[in-house]
Amino acid sequence: MVAMKKICKFSAKRIALLAALTGLGLVAFLLEGLLVPSVLPGMKLGFANFFTLLALLIFGLPSALAVVAVRTALAALLMGNPSAILYSLTAGMVAAFSARAMLALLPRVSVVCVSVVSAVVHNMVQLCVYMLLTKSLLLLSYAPWLCLAGCLAGAVVGLTLHFTVKAAPRALLSPVREGGLA
Repeated sequence: MVAMKKICKFSAKRIALLAALTGLGLVAFLLEGLLVPSVLPGMKLGFANFFTLLALLIFGLPSALAVVAVRTALAALLMGNPSAILYSLTAGMVAAFSARAMLALLPRVSVVCVSVVSAVVHNMVQLCVYMLLTKSLLLLSYAPWLCLAGCLAGAVVGLTLHFTVKAAPRALLSPVREGGLA
């Protein structure tokens, strides 16, 4: 029985929680598009990334990448914008890798800092993908605004994540509270 548990990392409870995080991230993405007015074209708070970061903290990088991939694919299908997969999936994956790298290399880094860096990385990767597709360097003039927006949005998401981790039941977030990642 112990050998079977080691082989099957994805228990029913883990799959259910990942599905819930993915679903909540999708709902946050869809509601944000309806409720939050954009100050800059294409800018959003990115609250769906809260659920990706939470998956990263609880389960680790592979699970966080799964949340990003499924949420992005479903959002693109629901919004009728399959090209969004190219931008959002690429940016989401790179942002998740950068968040994991920060957590691994800087053991005392705050989730707020991780969220801010992830948001800026996400914005810059999307901008780079767009520049590669359009072959226009003029879009670089938009970079400072996207960095500022990423800092602000990342701080909001990071603070929300910080207080969620503090308030969550110990059993749910045991890897986070013990200082390590699953």
